[in-house]
Amino acid sequence: MQWETVIGLEVHVQLSTQSKIFSGSSTAFGAEANTQADAVDLAMPGTLPVANQQAFLSAIMFGLAVDAEIEKRSVFERKNYFYPDLPKGYQTTQLEKPIVGPGHIDISTEEEGKSKRVRIHHAHLEEDAGKSLHEDFHGMSGIDLNRAGTPLIEIVSEPDMSTASEAIEFLKKVHAIVTYLGISDGDMSQGSLRCDANVSIRPVGQQELGTRTEIKNLNSFRFIEKAIHVEVQRQIELIEDGGTVTQETRLYDADKNETRSMRSKEEANDYRYFPCPDLLPVIVEQQTIDNLRAAMPELPEQKNQRFQDAFGLSAYDASILTESRNVADYFEATSEHCKDAKLAANWVMGELSGYLNKNDLNIEDSPVDPTQLAELISRIKDNTISGKIAKQVFEAMCNKEGSADQIIEAKGLKQVSDSGAIEAMVDKVIADSPDQVAQYQAADPDKRKKLIGYFVGQIMKASKGQANPGQVNQVLAKKLN
Repeated sequence: MQWETVIGLEVHVQLSTQSKIFSGSSTAFGAEANTQADAVDLAMPGTLPVANQQAFLSAIMFGLAVDAEIEKRSVFERKNYFYPDLPKGYQTTQLEKPIVGPGHIDISTEEEGKSKRVRIHHAHLEEDAGKSLHEDFHGMSGIDLNRAGTPLIEIVSEPDMSTASEAIEFLKKVHAIVTYLGISDGDMSQGSLRCDANVSIRPVGQQELGTRTEIKNLNSFRFIEKAIHVEVQRQIELIEDGGTVTQETRLYDADKNETRSMRSKEEANDYRYFPCPDLLPVIVEQQTIDNLRAAMPELPEQKNQRFQDAFGLSAYDASILTESRNVADYFEATSEHCKDAKLAANWVMGELSGYLNKNDLNIEDSPVDPTQLAELISRIKDNTISGKIAKQVFEAMCNKEGSADQIIEAKGLKQVSDSGAIEAMVDKVIADSPDQVAQYQAADPDKRKKLIGYFVGQIMKASKGQANPGQVNQVLAKKLN
């Protein structure tokens, strides 16, 4: 039997507010455990929460970015459950009246040139829980409540995705949107963006959804993709062996590359939701929505199209460069300084990206800033150095050996463009290679294009890569023909 996968995602995005959603406690990452949770976060008797206006404005901006309906009257409920890292014994969240209603995000599919619309059911505001720590406590668990009360938006998609790659594409689009808007840093390593994946399978052609499982707290694109693949395979094998899928919550074990049962899947009534008696409904005026819409920054899809139109970049290059706001800004600044968008794009996606990946760095941590990279590209453009030599210079720049010009001067890397010197090198290589010359002159024009590479290689070797390749080819063609 052939199976198809059905995937829906719940994405938790930590908002970049200075204080928590209902208290004045700091949301700064990395503080000593339990130093950023006050009496309001702990729901001590006599304390009252006050809603954080910035959290609402951030949520509305996300809603506008995904063409969603904005709820002008939203209400908070208490979601009751008991867990050590939930100090109140309930989570303040939104159920019946979330701030963001139905919207959508368009994603690329595995079929080239095809796209798919993933519907967003809603996005709601809620507070985060604390964090359970299981290391270094001699068989016990520690609780850090610094994160308790941190504002989140939970983005709930419809089950519109059918492959793990589509799920990752959707998540990357969400990540790009929230970081372009500046409402979240999107740092998955710090828990700023986490995902629960609802996964089910059904026979191809069947309309009815299969029984789903929920894989909790996935915090990297790689683990999310692997967890979905593993869970899909587990469900297929289970059903084909005569078993049935149980609706439950599962955890992904990256070390064993498997999902395992955590608890049975709860329904809304298991949490005994009821309106929060301490928080009044929040009313959003149309003028607030209009002001936010007017102040919206350029979003990824708009920037992508502008890069294609203004810089003549391919759709592929533009999509790579606009996936991250920081990468897009770096590229644009480099291009502006060197006045060559295509070369800037090639260097940002090539040498720079390779260096950052190799050293596990983000682009904002690059040892070479856009102005410095633009200077290097300008030296290629004005024929001071070749593209090959430029890679050596770039490596030296990454090692903090100086600017492009300083390194070129100090290492004597200027390209040889003196016609007399190049002609002398060409004459010597031709004189030393009679067999290759004969082979070249006997070949047809198409074969000659390949054979000339031998001579170019010998000259570049003799000049230690510093001969101007364009001039070398011109002189060679003239003398050999």
